[in-house]
Amino acid sequence: MNYIVQKYGGTSIGHSDRMINVANIVKETLKDGKHTVIVLSAMSESGKKEGTTSRLMAAAEEAIAKGSYYKIIDLIEMHHLKVANSIIKDLRLRIQLEDQIREELLKLKSFLDAIQVIGEISQRSMDVVISTGEKLSARIFASLLNSIGIDADYIPLDELVDKPFSEIDRRFCSYLQKKLGTLVQASGARVPVFTGFFGFVPNGILKSIGRGYTDFTASLVAVGIGAKELQIWKEVDGIFTADPKKVESAKVLKVVSPDEASELTYFGSEVIHPFTMEQVINANIPVRIKNTFDPSLPGTIIDPDRQNKKIRKGPTAVTVKRDVTLLNIQSNRMLMAYGFMSKVFDIFNRYEIVIDLISTSEVNVSLTIANGHNLDAAIVELKQLGKVTIRKGLALLSLIGQGMQHTIGIAGDMFTRLAKEGINIEIISQGASEINISCVIEDKDSDKALNAVHEMLLI
Repeated sequence: MNYIVQKYGGTSIGHSDRMINVANIVKETLKDGKHTVIVLSAMSESGKKEGTTSRLMAAAEEAIAKGSYYKIIDLIEMHHLKVANSIIKDLRLRIQLEDQIREELLKLKSFLDAIQVIGEISQRSMDVVISTGEKLSARIFASLLNSIGIDADYIPLDELVDKPFSEIDRRFCSYLQKKLGTLVQASGARVPVFTGFFGFVPNGILKSIGRGYTDFTASLVAVGIGAKELQIWKEVDGIFTADPKKVESAKVLKVVSPDEASELTYFGSEVIHPFTMEQVINANIPVRIKNTFDPSLPGTIIDPDRQNKKIRKGPTAVTVKRDVTLLNIQSNRMLMAYGFMSKVFDIFNRYEIVIDLISTSEVNVSLTIANGHNLDAAIVELKQLGKVTIRKGLALLSLIGQGMQHTIGIAGDMFTRLAKEGINIEIISQGASEINISCVIEDKDSDKALNAVHEMLLI
């Protein structure tokens, strides 16, 4: 079958009119003779902080603190009932849906009551809490499709993982792909509407995958059915050459390679979850980033076929990751010593601190991290290896492009432009793939640096 998998983010379905808009997009897709599979995030009124998932997490924290978590759940219920009431015109369907919403949130309140008594929450229990968000949005959207004459199946995935796994590896992904493919086939000609939450995973879904797990679910579905295309519908026109809020001349890219998209995601541009990329690219499935609010725009294609092409173009995009911390570890014990670096990485691993960039000399190692989680405790151990200095208020500027592999002088041009703007560079790093040149600068210079380096893309 000619399948298209469409994943919609929380703000794309956050209000009544937005959900109707998405239903119309699905309707148009079906007109073209394509079989469509829908994967939904939890509803979000204006962003992640105001989204259902964030509110559910806040409710769990209130339950632990013996606070007013019922008020948060009541707000969630009020919003979802309001949306359901305004978009479902069929009285029978609407009453049924409203009852399902109330029942789902009543079960959640009982679950949070138990958490309040215990006074703590496990990763698995937090998964139960946040899974409610996608159940609500998927129920409402499936009912909406049915109410406008599109046969749809609401398919919750919270019990999809029905056997133990120790890690999220190829075996785990293959197992889920097959199960999801079977569920799609069972729906026949009906449109499956999946929850973004796909069940319990080792160490909990937020810790193992992160908030972008709905993208990952969509990729597993796409591979499981051999989809023609995976579409990630967001609130942007596609992938830009730079942040359009900071760089007026930024343009939408028609096509990028998977490596370019991965680098952009990692170094500050919210493009697509890395786990998602890995799944679909291995299966040679293209990913299209589309704008929910302007579906007529072509968007950006992440094209697997572009991966191995020799592109002589130069840089593709520039991005910046702000609020970066720089650590320097200086020790004469590094000189001619075996295992020094492994000790450093072991400390960061144990404290679950992710390293973005690293630069070394004979007696010094410098590295950047994006957050200070557990940093104080890690520094105590790092000081046993050598002198540790910390600098905060920095940013990581990255110039990315597959064509840079075959172009001479790009790094020199980049650093010359920064120098002309009076921007000091702390660290320089170029990845082994040669599609990323990164440097650490003062955070206060980020916008100026973005604009200066972006001019290279306009030549």
